[in-house]
Amino acid sequence: MPSRTVGRGARVTRLGFGAAPIGNLFSAISDEQARETVDAAWAAGIRYFDTAPHYGLGLSERRLGAALLDRPRDSYTLSTKIGRLLGPATRPGRDDQGFDVPATHRRVWDFSRDGVRRSIEESLERLGHDTIDIVLIHDADDHWAPAVGEAYPALAELRDQGVVKAIGAGMNQWEMLAGFVKETDVDLVMLAGRYTLLDQSGAAGLLPLCQERGVSVLVAGVFNSGLLATHEATGTYEYAPAPGALVQRARRIAAVCERYGVTLPQAALAFPLRHPAVTAVVAGARSAQEVERNAALAATPVPDALWTALAEESLIAPA
Repeated sequence: MPSRTVGRGARVTRLGFGAAPIGNLFSAISDEQARETVDAAWAAGIRYFDTAPHYGLGLSERRLGAALLDRPRDSYTLSTKIGRLLGPATRPGRDDQGFDVPATHRRVWDFSRDGVRRSIEESLERLGHDTIDIVLIHDADDHWAPAVGEAYPALAELRDQGVVKAIGAGMNQWEMLAGFVKETDVDLVMLAGRYTLLDQSGAAGLLPLCQERGVSVLVAGVFNSGLLATHEATGTYEYAPAPGALVQRARRIAAVCERYGVTLPQAALAFPLRHPAVTAVVAGARSAQEVERNAALAATPVPDALWTALAEESLIAPA
């Protein structure tokens, strides 16, 4: 699978593996299914794997690390995130932030220098690895000052020391990512859900800036949590019931895709990669079948005429 280098030697394949689903996002899967999912990603040629402490209160990191442990360490790129430390649970129960796991820990926001180092050390322990290639500042929406003033310098120091190969930020909004690009020397940003067939709000304000500054863009959430994941355009949008107007728009896009022999999820995976600032698409999966489907769709060319037709019907912005 094609790949590109980001930062100081981190190779990222054009299709990356998002490990939130194997952290029991929405519903639980077994350890065996999680392992089979990662194995399928490997078999498909995916060599970039992204996780976070937030995903299943560390379950995603543990499962991903175990699945990758026997692979040659220099043959893949591993990224995780900082911003949420996992502290002792204050009361028993189930996690209330979208993951079907026991509330064995609680998330504690921490973008301090010490918090960054502690987060990385604890992630390494959960992963069972000695190194992490890429570290992203995660969901700093309400924490701009400590994220840019404390977390970023701590990560930059680790990059300069060769402890990590690349640093950046990952968010569900583009505005603060643009702030990181303008005010720091990040290597990459991960933009979730804001450069898709249904939401191109990150296009004008972030992507040209990244291209100008030489910052790689990884696009996640290309299915907008589900609505673009099937050709029938059913499911959730941004993890909630999809508004009727968006469902109709998605179905109009699907109808145009059908005229060109393309499915809606195939177009959703291909769309972000048309932009020269975009290095990779990161797609989550919870089963081997989902990985195999995504890899097959990503490997199937989409005719340029489709994008022209979608632009002519004002369903996407002109290139």
